Amino acid sequence: MTSVMDRRAFISGMTVSLLAAPLAAEAQQAAKVARIGFLSGSLANGPHLPEQGLRDLGYIEGRNVVVEYRDAEGKLERLPALAAELVALKVDVIVTAASNHLALAAKQATRTLPIVFAAATDPVAFGLVTSLARP
Repeated sequence: MTSVMDRRAFISGMTVSLLAAPLAAEAQQAAKVARIGFLSGSLANGPHLPEQGLRDLGYIEGRNVVVEYRDAEGKLERLPALAAELVALKVDVIVTAASNHLALAAKQATRTLPIVFAAATDPVAFGLVTSLARP
């Protein structure tokens, strides 16, 4: 009788372990998902993130990276609200397309998140960067 009970306990324990294993693996994957906020003045005419470059680095959208796109559709007055929306979504970084206005809207929305911008003209004079030694 004891061996039957031991066998049932063993089988029950293994079943629970097997059922819980995918949940644990899923929880670990969820912790590794990078969240990128992309702020654009106009996605119709502007760039997107270089998806091939992300794939080359091992990032696959939907698996270990999520990109949240926000587009002002040419209306610069929408930028502060869109940048604040990205901050509220708890992205890990905000990336902006080529514009001082985009980077400035992101900077005004957060003091803690890294902001990546390209092709901004004179970021020190525009107030985006206070020091080139520590941008």
